[in-house]
Amino acid sequence: MGEPSLDGTGNTISYAYRPSVTGPVRVFSLSNDGIDWAVGAMSGHVPYRHIRLVRMSYRPTSLQSQRFVTELWAEGEGLKTTKLKIASCSWKSMAEQERLDRPYSVFLGELHRRMSATNVQARFEHGGHPLVYWPSLTVFLVVGLGLAGLVARTLQAGATGGAAIVATFLALYLWQGGNFLRRNRPGRYQPEALPRAVMPQ
Repeated sequence: MGEPSLDGTGNTISYAYRPSVTGPVRVFSLSNDGIDWAVGAMSGHVPYRHIRLVRMSYRPTSLQSQRFVTELWAEGEGLKTTKLKIASCSWKSMAEQERLDRPYSVFLGELHRRMSATNVQARFEHGGHPLVYWPSLTVFLVVGLGLAGLVARTLQAGATGGAAIVATFLALYLWQGGNFLRRNRPGRYQPEALPRAVMPQ
């Protein structure tokens, strides 16, 4: 999709990505007073003052382990509740997703800077929703303990080969699941300091 683009005055900055193989490209442009968005034939404008919530999170996929998503919810007079979703990866083909680390980081940095400059009354959150995150963490720990117990019982039974297989699966489970939960721990942040755990490095 390329680098974020600036107009001649430096006032407008844009970012684009393709969320699916067959879907249209989503284009977002930051103006002085808000965000213009376009998805195929549909388009709209969301003033910064109407943004009520910004949530940044880590959302890996099977094809791209380094994928991040920022969601914005807006509402206000004459404006239906609007949700905008901005991802750090773009589909290139059926088997490939392109990482847009730098354009994504630059665009989000500028978005937060402009929102902060307009003194918006928005909540800035990172990670998963608490009502989803904490039950998921509990399940993760229970499953991990269950697998560890299975390894111990298998070793006691003398089946070292089976224990090795389960132990390998346990290590992969703890690494992938632990990384996902660590990055997506719920919290709040200030627009002047974007959370590194949910940003491309």
